Amino acid sequence: MDFILDETQREIAGLAAEILGREIDFERPPGERGFDEQVWRALGKAGLLGVALPPELGGDGLGLAEVAVLLTELGRAAAPVPALTLAFGLLPLDRLGTPDQRAELLPEIAAGEAVVTAAVHEPSAPLTADPSTRAVADGGRWLLTGVKTSVPSLAAATRVLVPTTAGVFLVDPRADGVTIAGTTMRLDGVAVTEANQVRDRESGEALATLRRYALAGMLALGDGALAGALALTTKHVGQREQFGRPLATFQAVAQQIADVYIASRTVHLAALSAIWRLASGRDPYPDLDIAGYWFAGEAPKALAICHHLHGGLGVDITYPLHRYYAMVKELSVCTSN
Repeated sequence: MDFILDETQREIAGLAAEILGREIDFERPPGERGFDEQVWRALGKAGLLGVALPPELGGDGLGLAEVAVLLTELGRAAAPVPALTLAFGLLPLDRLGTPDQRAELLPEIAAGEAVVTAAVHEPSAPLTADPSTRAVADGGRWLLTGVKTSVPSLAAATRVLVPTTAGVFLVDPRADGVTIAGTTMRLDGVAVTEANQVRDRESGEALATLRRYALAGMLALGDGALAGALALTTKHVGQREQFGRPLATFQAVAQQIADVYIASRTVHLAALSAIWRLASGRDPYPDLDIAGYWFAGEAPKALAICHHLHGGLGVDITYPLHRYYAMVKELSVCTSN
């Protein structure tokens, strides 16, 4: 494979970086939905949120590889937006959704108006391949019961893709029987119909597809977050002086920042390989699992080094390092399946 981005992917990365650099204001309080809606809508207006949609739905007909490029830039900027809706919602719906589901939700996601996420984690079972959430047939409908954890952007979600024992369903998080506490979603006899079920051409296909997109999206976002933390720390040790010399000139500091660089490059190449295989229709395993293993094992340790090299400044909430740390910590837990 070629690890170099093609012209289209470079344009996506460049445009995303330009918009994020112009629009992000960490002093601006989040909107009513808990994220920076101004930034998210700016990305939608530029067409970036819809690059993977087919032309008939107003998109560019691209795919996972291009979405991954955008997710990496969102991670690099630690953007306060519901980034994972692209991998947890848009891509699976485009692949698995019925014509009505796609027509209703995909254009709204691409415009930055709707947030669709997925509940792929259960207690002590991240990215579970065997969901314990039950779906019981009841007179032409299904009743869903179970607990989902670490659901990204749950408070802002328009719909949630919920894997169950009978397939994957689109659930309204405001429906009767749904209880939300932070990123945990409890379902107690939530009623859905056949119209809410995504297409499952073969038994287990919908869940397998959803898990693959979710893991690939988390890796792309985490890859960017780790690269952003590395850039921030490299700049700091190059400018901060101790005993009249920049920190970067001390051998111990140089060795530690080199460790972070190696971790970042390893995660990047592993994620890129897995995403390329998935985007090109090849079997993404074991590459996806290897990339998830490396990220879960190495990224948190690399962020700990970044904190150490920043000293007390690294734990100051007015300094941006904590945003990368929080993002990497959450993603590392969810990729360690």
